[in-house]
Amino acid sequence: MSGIAAARLKQERKDWRRDPDRPFGWWTRLSANPDGSSSIMKWECGLPGPKNTNWEGGEYRIHMEFTEDYPSKPPKCKFVPPLFHPNVYPSGTICLSILNEGQGWRPSITIKQMLHGIFELLDNPNPDDPAQSEAYQLFVNNKAEYDRRVLIEAKKNPPAA
Repeated sequence: MSGIAAARLKQERKDWRRDPDRPFGWWTRLSANPDGSSSIMKWECGLPGPKNTNWEGGEYRIHMEFTEDYPSKPPKCKFVPPLFHPNVYPSGTICLSILNEGQGWRPSITIKQMLHGIFELLDNPNPDDPAQSEAYQLFVNNKAEYDRRVLIEAKKNPPAA
């Protein structure tokens, strides 16, 4: 394991746990390895839907997978299960410039900043960078139907008890 990647992720985890300004309802935990131990290179995260939006009431789970090249390269981030959203590929992979090495990624971006960008993307899709055809088409051509589908998505992703 890369010393730089692991050290950075350990520090980010420590910072996250101590952050008094972490938004309410946001969570992270390390994924388990097959042997039951925790993996610093794989994180599970959860975000509640933004208040006063059609996403409200849902909790959206994200898997972040880091490589030995982190923080030079961004993690792979995907919604599990995949979401109906213009900027989410059918696989669940999130299409967001700050998560793209060739666009807005910078090694100084923190996990909290990544999650904030994903949170903002939920109710503010980028129609200039579509990843899912049906969601994109509804978002630009039939907003009422798009909004109805988002409400269904929120119901399909209730917060964990």
